[in-house]
Amino acid sequence: TMKNPVPQAASLLLEKLLLLVHVRPLPAGSGGEPPPAPGCYDTSCFKRGDLLEVPRTLFIHFGIYLGENRVAHLMPDILPAFTGDRRQIQQVVTNKRLILGVITKTASIRVDTVEDFAYGGSILVNHMDRLFEDQVLGSEEAARRAEKLVGATAYSLLWNNCEHFVTYCRYGAPVSFQTDKFCETVKMIIRDQRSVLASVLVGLASIVCLGLAPSTTLPTIFIPFFLWMAG
Repeated sequence: TMKNPVPQAASLLLEKLLLLVHVRPLPAGSGGEPPPAPGCYDTSCFKRGDLLEVPRTLFIHFGIYLGENRVAHLMPDILPAFTGDRRQIQQVVTNKRLILGVITKTASIRVDTVEDFAYGGSILVNHMDRLFEDQVLGSEEAARRAEKLVGATAYSLLWNNCEHFVTYCRYGAPVSFQTDKFCETVKMIIRDQRSVLASVLVGLASIVCLGLAPSTTLPTIFIPFFLWMAG
């Protein structure tokens, strides 16, 4: 897992915001469409140790291909906290199990078929290699790292998610670009709100110095207000 570089209160707030963005019902969960039938994915183009990505609407799910139609991936799941029955845990994670896993910060690194892993989505192979250049580990090393980590694990949307898992396995360091991008977006929003606040203060100062007049009062009140609402 990655070391948490921000205060705990800020971390909890960011995780709650990220939860609202990332958690969406799974197609194979509560009454959704079932995953594609076996044979819908051509696994002959996958090699052991490949990093698989499944783009979703608002996020990307990641896994490491182990060969023989098996993918290791980290999934939030409340069930491992209550039972060690592998048959129950190995069943497809439902929406309720996933959401409760996120909230309680429990998960498992599990092995599923390509069909269950992808849930009907398109699959990208080793798409992140270009970002790491010479840091790519050998395919067998990546697969072995994934296999050693299979089982129950702690979960964090910010510090230990499915992207951290695969980047550790394939590149040797747990990184999440999705988390980094989200945090940068939050920082931009905070900076924008500070800019609006600064403009309000400047406007109020101008009213004090220049007096109450439509030419100073109305822009001071309405422009920052609309900027704040837009932010």
